[in-house]
Amino acid sequence: MKKLWKSCAASWLAAMALCAGAGLAPPAGTNEIVIGQVAPLSGVLASTGAQMVLGGKIYFDWVNAQGGVHGATIRQAVVDDGYKVADTVRLTRELLAKPEVVALYGFAGTANITQLLADGVLAQGGAALVAPYTGGESLRNPFNPWIFHVRAGYVDETEHMVQQLTTLGMSRVAVMYQDDGFGKAGLAGVEAALSKRQLKLAASAGYERNTDKVDDAVKAIKASDAQAVIMIAVNKPAAAFIQRYREQGGGAQLYNISVVDPNELVKLAGLKNAHGLGISQVVPYPYRPSLSVVREYQALLKKFAPDAEVNYTSFEQFLGAKVLVEALRRAGPAPTRAKVVKALESLQNYDLGGITLGYSPTNRVGSRYVEVTVIGANGRLMK
Repeated sequence: MKKLWKSCAASWLAAMALCAGAGLAPPAGTNEIVIGQVAPLSGVLASTGAQMVLGGKIYFDWVNAQGGVHGATIRQAVVDDGYKVADTVRLTRELLAKPEVVALYGFAGTANITQLLADGVLAQGGAALVAPYTGGESLRNPFNPWIFHVRAGYVDETEHMVQQLTTLGMSRVAVMYQDDGFGKAGLAGVEAALSKRQLKLAASAGYERNTDKVDDAVKAIKASDAQAVIMIAVNKPAAAFIQRYREQGGGAQLYNISVVDPNELVKLAGLKNAHGLGISQVVPYPYRPSLSVVREYQALLKKFAPDAEVNYTSFEQFLGAKVLVEALRRAGPAPTRAKVVKALESLQNYDLGGITLGYSPTNRVGSRYVEVTVIGANGRLMK
């Protein structure tokens, strides 16, 4: 496969941010549907944010090439929050102040989106947020009507990982986590899964959000003599932990929750260190075209982003874009925010092409699918 970023990564990201910001300026025409997206195009999640935007873009581009939705083209208005909570809140308010924005799509960060709920931003705006890139329990329980999840939650992911490692006879489990709402949600999920099996954590160690300062975590977890370490971490700190833990002789089986890019981990931590890492996944394997939706994704990726390679993050957001477009179709011509919410609620047992999800007036969790993949000797993910 071709490398996604090559030497033009920085300029591509800059162009994406520039075009996204410029895309908010012109007034929407009568034949345009505007979808607002706040994404981390800079900072520790920059590569993930770019993949998130790309997954939606290739599908929206295809829909527009077919004539749009009820004759209206989709405009993906993207702004960069740098994974910073305050910026997420500010930028979301700005998007929702524009009446032409009929829905929100693909935000990132448990703490970021939790703050949107706490501040009442989504309720005040009355718009659905579709396919956020987070499995935080605080966004699912208690029920809120605004967020439509495509992915399983971190509780589902950690339960699956703990089930797997205990089946393999491992009972001493440690957690390395980001010290914020995201990391604590995953930590709580691991603790609950262990408690269910009458087990306790061997150790837990946090790191500061938006940094890769993991040395203290490496020291604490290595001292615990854990058999397995579950990381609730994003790309750069996860890679830093993997590299330093392995180089200091740490021998536990390592796992990470789904929000990392394996290519980025291999690049940053080195294949020798990243080899064997287990990563939970919340959508089916996108590298093998066994499902019709995977074949569709691969074809549109090749057509609209020929230099990009298959990636779990872009595939997940591709699925989210399909969900949103179907809701726009069901909402009818000239969709409103309220009509889009009602249309999303009508997607019960909806088949995306071999993947079924469903919502209702009382359910916003579309799927609880989880499986674990492993980084192989060649650096690629294996099932």
